[in-house]
Amino acid sequence: MPTNLSDAAAIGARMDRLPATRAVWKLVALISLGGYFEFYDLFLTGYIAPTLVRSGILTPTTRGLFGTTGVASFVAAMFSGLFLGTALFGFVADRFGRRTIFTFSLLWYTAASVVMAFQTDVFGLNLWRFLSGIGVGVELVTIATYISELVPKEMRGRAFAFNQTVQFSSVPTVALLAWLLVEKAPLGLDGWRWVVLAGAAGAAVVWWIRLGLPESPRWLAEHGRLEEAERVVSELEKKVALEAESALPGVSQAEIPPVAVSEAAPPAGRASFAELWNRTYRSRTLMLVVFNIFQTVGFYGFSNWVPTLLIRRGIPITSSLEYTFFIAMAAPFGPLLAYRFADKIERKWQIVMAAASVAFFGVWFGQMSAAPVLIALGMMLTISNNILSYSLHTYQAELYPTRIRALGVGFVYSWSRLSVVFSAFAIAFILERFGVPGVFVFIAGSMAVVVVVIGCFGPRTNQLSLETISK
Repeated sequence: MPTNLSDAAAIGARMDRLPATRAVWKLVALISLGGYFEFYDLFLTGYIAPTLVRSGILTPTTRGLFGTTGVASFVAAMFSGLFLGTALFGFVADRFGRRTIFTFSLLWYTAASVVMAFQTDVFGLNLWRFLSGIGVGVELVTIATYISELVPKEMRGRAFAFNQTVQFSSVPTVALLAWLLVEKAPLGLDGWRWVVLAGAAGAAVVWWIRLGLPESPRWLAEHGRLEEAERVVSELEKKVALEAESALPGVSQAEIPPVAVSEAAPPAGRASFAELWNRTYRSRTLMLVVFNIFQTVGFYGFSNWVPTLLIRRGIPITSSLEYTFFIAMAAPFGPLLAYRFADKIERKWQIVMAAASVAFFGVWFGQMSAAPVLIALGMMLTISNNILSYSLHTYQAELYPTRIRALGVGFVYSWSRLSVVFSAFAIAFILERFGVPGVFVFIAGSMAVVVVVIGCFGPRTNQLSLETISK
């Protein structure tokens, strides 16, 4: 391997020609294990909300649109933290490295969750949920950035599908623990507190496991740390060559994509917020902002409210948690199904099809009342939502260059977090006045916006190197 190719573009080219062997998949798996507990923390809201209401800490709805005592305030606290984590601190992974922030953010939200588990009033509960959300928000951005830079272009879609399959496997776990524990108080501690602590304990173990992850070689090269980038890539190449039982082909100068040179580009390795709005990336940024505002209405409008929506259908709290567990069992199957076509169907059309399915199954769900039908439609909604989740995380990480990837993803994704804050109150308002059907009409309208925005304005990304996409 000629060493004079060790610049940012050449490092990317060398990563892209790697075959998908065990060594590469191991990196994806280690990152995904951390994401498992991140999703556990993110999705426990809907499963512990009913028991928080019954305990008197929260109320099911609020007297005013922005009341601070209801379930909506608990949802809003988490997503306000997510907004700050993605919008204001998303850039830290561009500045300090993917691996460093990956580990730090995990420890942050784990500690905040432990403290939250011992709160007894709505103020303390929401405060520590907010602080936990900051750490989760940073982690969400870092995971998407990290994976996109570590895997070759031919497996980028499958890598994200696998990652999200592992992450969404946490949803049945938290649903099962909620079903088994929230009605009980082991050792005198409320069941919902055990559900929160279980996720925090697991995350601490994964933090130790992930210490063996390397820094992103693309990030190292972008920051001028070429010797370190060369060392990381060379070690990975040796492992891959041994597993493939063949020598890797060399990379010629002709195969190296030209580095994107855009107006007002900062010095190599430095992130600039202004670059998100130059001629090269302005249209992508605007498209992703609008997309994220509306996609999250369907995703969290269902997942955060499933038990509450079932209770409003006249199903008792214990039964609603049981039904929710069966619906949650479908969570990993969305990205697992997507694994089969992740790198075959253009990414933008995967998003469009998933959003249309959420609208279709959502409106149908809103009209039904029979438990078996609600469970079946809930599972289809979950599968559709999670295909949408896998594809959007892959897609937005592909559209920016390495120097501003975390910054760009963090900024556009933060709008989805802000959207959940307001849509949580909007859904509570709509649920109170128009019932479950009204909630899903609201969701379907939001999905229609997603279909139009991505279908009409989204660029193609499949089978293209990150350096080519960012030109």
